[in-house]
Amino acid sequence: MYSFLALFTLAVIPSMCKGLHENKCKVVSQDQYIEVGSDTKIVCQTSCVHGKVFWTLDNGYIKESTSNSSHSALSLRNFTKRSATLQCHSADTQEVLGGAIIRTYTKPSKISCLLHYDDQATQGLPDLFTCSWEHQTDASLEVNYTVLCDSCARQSEICNSQKTTCTHNYHDISDKIPLVQSSRVTVRAKSAAWEASSDPYEFSPFSILKITRPHISVLAASDHLLVEWSLPPFFQRKQRCQVKYSKAVDEGGPEWVLNKTLETNVGKGEMVIEKVESCHNYTFAVRCALGEAPWSDWSHERTVLTKLNKRDVELRLWRKVAEADKNGVRKVHAMWTGIPSTCQDTFTYMIEQTPYKEDMTGVNHTDTSCANSVCDVKVNQGARRINLKIFHDDWMMEDSVYVPAVGESLPQVTNIQTSTLEGVILVSWSAPAQPVSGYMVDYTHNGNEYFWKQTKYTNATLFDLLDKKPYNITVTPLFDDKTGHGAQTLHICSGVGDPGNVSITEIKTTDKSVLVKWDVESQEACSGDVVNYTIFYGTQKGPQLNVTVDSTARDILLKDLNPDTQYRVVVEATALTGTTKSTEEFFHTKRFDPRLSAALGVSGGILIVLVLSLGLCCAVQWRKFKEKPVPDPGHSSVALWSPMSHEKGICPFPPFHNPAESFCDSIYTEAPRTSTSPPAAGSHDNPASDQNMTGEYADPATVPAPHIQSEEPAEPVDKQHASFPAETTELLSSEDSPSSPYRSQSPEETPALRTSKQCARAPVKQQEKTPPLTVYVTLDMFEQGQGR
Repeated sequence: MYSFLALFTLAVIPSMCKGLHENKCKVVSQDQYIEVGSDTKIVCQTSCVHGKVFWTLDNGYIKESTSNSSHSALSLRNFTKRSATLQCHSADTQEVLGGAIIRTYTKPSKISCLLHYDDQATQGLPDLFTCSWEHQTDASLEVNYTVLCDSCARQSEICNSQKTTCTHNYHDISDKIPLVQSSRVTVRAKSAAWEASSDPYEFSPFSILKITRPHISVLAASDHLLVEWSLPPFFQRKQRCQVKYSKAVDEGGPEWVLNKTLETNVGKGEMVIEKVESCHNYTFAVRCALGEAPWSDWSHERTVLTKLNKRDVELRLWRKVAEADKNGVRKVHAMWTGIPSTCQDTFTYMIEQTPYKEDMTGVNHTDTSCANSVCDVKVNQGARRINLKIFHDDWMMEDSVYVPAVGESLPQVTNIQTSTLEGVILVSWSAPAQPVSGYMVDYTHNGNEYFWKQTKYTNATLFDLLDKKPYNITVTPLFDDKTGHGAQTLHICSGVGDPGNVSITEIKTTDKSVLVKWDVESQEACSGDVVNYTIFYGTQKGPQLNVTVDSTARDILLKDLNPDTQYRVVVEATALTGTTKSTEEFFHTKRFDPRLSAALGVSGGILIVLVLSLGLCCAVQWRKFKEKPVPDPGHSSVALWSPMSHEKGICPFPPFHNPAESFCDSIYTEAPRTSTSPPAAGSHDNPASDQNMTGEYADPATVPAPHIQSEEPAEPVDKQHASFPAETTELLSSEDSPSSPYRSQSPEETPALRTSKQCARAPVKQQEKTPPLTVYVTLDMFEQGQGR
């Protein structure tokens, strides 16, 4: 320290003298490194300013300083900061005259050394010597470390490192660090700016010797495990050892259990572990140490399967009795808490049936060999006792259960109630009137795998159930040597899940509305009941709308939609336990109202039918008009008149439509009648008839010829026509038939068929002038008449 101050003084005084001549200000010893907790002094030359100066440490004012006209000195005592900035200021101008950065360094500390083995199978001297320490340094500095032997006659290096640990081969330095005596080492740290050494570390070689890991073995007995270990002969000194073990589990990592520490002097040890479960895998490990030396590494792990401990076996025999078949045989499903399948020993299971009454004779016992934990046997209608026996090596276990007779009167519990809470089922019931010794509660979710538990109370809690499964639960009262009848409750869910799957089944759109239908299918028996449905819908870019309906709805009509627009829709079912959603469906509203299109279609159809009907009617009328026959005068009565009429003065061919001529001279067409009276029988019988026919048309067939009038009255028409009953001579223009210009007649008509009373040629009154009528004749009409 004094040498440092002397050098500092020699460096500062010339600088001060030089500063007087140069009239400069500066701080001497910038970027100085000091050891943590030491003192230092900083000088500020003040020849460049007049007046006082002051110091700041990290911008904080410092009072402790000494000053004169040429310099100011600042003393720092017990300085512990990692780094600090010192500045000298002019009191008048506040100007910074100079500054320095002070950094600190520490010496290595907390040294520990270890003798250990690189190869855990090595015996004898250890392989390696390792020392480690702590040191806080500036990361930007490169520091070299050296481990020095302080106990040696002359301090010598053991190993070098740039880290805070250093390892060297022990065989090379065994003469410096012998096992038979204590040793002392020092760690030196050196950088470009400073150098520091640790305090000496003294140790005994055996106190730092980390021995090799022990060898371990585990033996399994029926009621305990024996753990044994051993160490190499070189370490037969006082030792302390620890044993840890864990039980294998299905999920997650095993939890290690650390047993107590044992001490031994013989290089080996053993420990008995009693509290272990039967037929389970256990893993063990052991570590040891010499005295207070560090622990060795843990031994290799050893896993062993424990044997069956008879004290852990509780059979808990129970049965389920089926209904008797037509032969009176009942199937009994016997079940018990069997031996774990992981047990590798050999076990024999036997079911024995015996009558309930021991004094019954003539009934043989029936034995059945069974597998582990379940067995089906058949019994008759009588009361039986089922006995289970398990054999293993030199011991045997047994249990029995009662099977009631068919129709046997036995007590039964009543008023079974169940409830579900957070995955467990709570069961309660009312006890029968008879005193009971307990109750057996059995339950199953599939009818094949049963679980059961016994209780003395009128309630039970069922744990470890499958999630969201329906269970059938049966409660049976137990007596001293019998069992009562079981009371069953069906389909109690261990938990209620989400509602069933929702699916949209139909979408019907119009221009401004849509009908959405959906359905719900429950995939699980314990699905939650739907409370309500929420229908979410909207356009791709528009807001999402929703409508909520109750649980009974299966369709909804969404209104006030935009025409010709695409929408999306989702139906969400909500239960007390959760929600489920349908897949998103898209639909497109129509551009126009379908009802308008339907109305237009119906109207158009009706119009088309009307047009077609009108056209059909017109066509029919036109066809009738076109197909109406042209009147043929050849079929008229005129063509049938006999040529002999010329000789008798009959007028066969009178002028057409001459009113001055007689009625026999005209060819008449249909015209309006002025009288509806029938024609007279003959002109000679009623002379006035000719007068009455003035202004009328008479049928020539009914008017007699002039030359006939003088003759005798003809015979009645009936007599003249007696030989021609099929012929007629009635007028076509009568009131009962359509008008026609011709007389109806047969083609075979002859003049003899005409009426016997013919009209004479007589003048008639001049008729009033009437419009001309169109008459049709054919050229062959007279030829037809002549040829007849």
